[in-house]
Amino acid sequence: SATIVAGALAERSQMLAYLLYSTALTAFVYPIVVHSIWTPNGFLSSFNANPLLGIGVIDYAGSLVVHVTGGQTALIAAHVLGARKGRFHEIDGRRIAKDFPGHSIALKMLGVFILWFGWYGFNAGSVYYITVKSNAVLAQNAVVNTTLSAAAGCISALLAKAWLSERQTGEATFSLTDALWGCLSGLVSVTGGCAIIDSWASIVIGLISGLIYLWGSNLLVKMQVDDAVDAIPIHLCSGVWGALSVGLFAVPEYVQLIHPGVTAAGWFYKINDGRLLACQVIGILFVLGWVTVLMLPFFGLLHYLGWLRADSLDEIVGLDISYHGANVLTNYNQGNINIADDNGSHDQYVAEHHQRRQQQREQNQKRSSLRRRMLFLDLSSSKSDHHIPTRQQEGGENAIEMEEGANAVF
Repeated sequence: SATIVAGALAERSQMLAYLLYSTALTAFVYPIVVHSIWTPNGFLSSFNANPLLGIGVIDYAGSLVVHVTGGQTALIAAHVLGARKGRFHEIDGRRIAKDFPGHSIALKMLGVFILWFGWYGFNAGSVYYITVKSNAVLAQNAVVNTTLSAAAGCISALLAKAWLSERQTGEATFSLTDALWGCLSGLVSVTGGCAIIDSWASIVIGLISGLIYLWGSNLLVKMQVDDAVDAIPIHLCSGVWGALSVGLFAVPEYVQLIHPGVTAAGWFYKINDGRLLACQVIGILFVLGWVTVLMLPFFGLLHYLGWLRADSLDEIVGLDISYHGANVLTNYNQGNINIADDNGSHDQYVAEHHQRRQQQREQNQKRSSLRRRMLFLDLSSSKSDHHIPTRQQEGGENAIEMEEGANAVF
């Protein structure tokens, strides 16, 4: 959940803010959500002896617990933090969003495939062990449905974006980035019910998740909320859809493998019984409310203290240079790819940044030198006490001079 937030705030958030909100999220927000939904004592848990509405919330591998928690936190943080410089601007009174594409589509694809591969462990591994026959059935369902939903989300996002671009510009554009993000949306959506749904349902879930991603991404632009990697539509919007889909598509026989004796089923299987769907809605509202109540004032406090947003020059130069001392795009700069603006002024900003850092280092060295000299004089004065009065006076005068010099520097 914490890494979801980091992606949304990329390129403009302080390192201190990352450490603080990661601590707050993992120490106070996420544990309550996990306890409420996944533990036998949780008031929303389907494992509770007296579950909510006789069923409880079912979130098999974390569409709600993991992704909605992280996605809602990212939405709050991005709203408080504000957009990257140049992301939104006005033309003839209209607010226009400028695209900030990533520097390598190959790395995007590699990252998505790594995530997709890891998702099999995330979803199928939620059975914990397969020595029991019922768990083996759940694990194989999880693997198959994870694959189908991801593929369906990829296709739906790709084709829907091509259709939209054709309607808007007259020319269809097949966006590989949107296809990849649609794939991730399908993975997020199927996570909540991957082991307890049929294969046809996973395809439906994936197809709808690709459309939900596109809708959520466009909505953020209209709201002028800057999400650097579209983490909010992928995790929040698709996570909410994934939690709802359990209430629609959960197969009664598979649910009983997890909860023997429970007659819960998706609404499409029992039209006259909407208890599971109602539990899922209650669970969504609880997670959204809990995260908002804690994290909205938290990020507001970070913003008030000046601990949230990076310095303007650091942001323009790039946090890889200003925070970590290395330019990860050096090779791309040599290929004449401009990463700052259309005027090619990035090198000027980098030079200004280095000059300012050099001035800060020189000032810090002066301060350190003065502190060491003052400490040496204090030690010399204490050692010569009662032995060499003239040196004591001389040391006192030097100490006064050093103190005046230190005040001038500070």
